[in-house]
Amino acid sequence: MSPGAGRCVDLSHTVEHGMVTYRGLPAPLICDWLSREASRARYAPGTEFQIGKIELVGNTGTYLDSPFHRHAHGVDLAGLTLECLADLPCLVARPPRGGARSISDLGLSAARVRGSAVLVHTAWDRHWRTERYFEGHPYLTGELAARLADAGAVLVGIDSYNIDCTDDGERPVHTELLGRGIPIVEHLRGLEALPESGARFFAVPPKIAGFGTFPVRAFALASSEA
Repeated sequence: MSPGAGRCVDLSHTVEHGMVTYRGLPAPLICDWLSREASRARYAPGTEFQIGKIELVGNTGTYLDSPFHRHAHGVDLAGLTLECLADLPCLVARPPRGGARSISDLGLSAARVRGSAVLVHTAWDRHWRTERYFEGHPYLTGELAARLADAGAVLVGIDSYNIDCTDDGERPVHTELLGRGIPIVEHLRGLEALPESGARFFAVPPKIAGFGTFPVRAFALASSEA
């Protein structure tokens, strides 16, 4: 990175063997397919490699939902354009803490939202890898999701357990945003390090056909002066 270009802010959780991201879904299995020790028999003396193997569900760590995750005819990971995933102008919304779990307003005008990634900073990531993380998380309302879509948001993210309420089987935010082609990023972290505006957001998953959700290395490029 050239001097003065800015700083990269990591917004992703580390994926680790055996960790639980979403209650009821299996934890990732991470191991060697080929260990360094075993590889020595295949290569010249002094040359060794490790080839890893991982088994995981798409909803692991910090991940991105494509429309296909919710809608059978929606765009899958391979169909998403880079323009809706990378180098996005970024707005960080900070709802008041200690209020209702449901977030119905972010205090952002439609003019500011248009063309931007909207990241909702609830600070719920402080409970990551604890039982508290799974209970009583903050979430957006379906009405707010519709307003964000109407205003022209190109991506919406949150640092919480789910962007929707999980007390029942309804998922209005997923339905609204993904139904309108707007990707969702869940389980973000570190949003306190970003300014409310001026950063650029990146969350690019692998290009996998027939898959709706996958972990991303989400990050933001922020001004070095922010």
